[in-house]
Amino acid sequence: MTGLLYPVRFGGFCVQKIEGKGGCLIAKSELSVITKAKDLCSYIMTVTDKSPKRFRFTLVSRLQNYALDVIENLIMANETFVSAGDMRSAAMRMSYQRTAMSRLKLLSYMSELAMKQGCILPKQYEQITKQVYDAENMLGAWMNSDKRRYGGKQDNDGR
Repeated sequence: MTGLLYPVRFGGFCVQKIEGKGGCLIAKSELSVITKAKDLCSYIMTVTDKSPKRFRFTLVSRLQNYALDVIENLIMANETFVSAGDMRSAAMRMSYQRTAMSRLKLLSYMSELAMKQGCILPKQYEQITKQVYDAENMLGAWMNSDKRRYGGKQDNDGR
């Protein structure tokens, strides 16, 4: 299916209208946190593409891999179906969410280190930090929502 994508925000989801064959529109929804993580990853790929070569196999690869790990874990968490009373699946989803949160924190630190080492510019670091902060808040809200829904107890930091 090829065509144009039209992202539209609706509640906690980003709905993309995809123009399919014959001009038909098909709606595809995605969690806003996943859309935010994809935007962050895209930005990191663009920024690190212009980084000095001496950082290619250290900071650049770490930044890119952490950004991809975040998307992977968010999608895995979202694809983990949890039925009523299925604590195993709920725990599995929570594990993916926590891993994504950890990768966001690592990404934040690595971007700070990259800025200090001259791998990325301060304004690029500022943009990455803003996007990471937004993604962390969205993910934290999702985790809290799941805890209320599936009856899990909260950690000390409210997540």
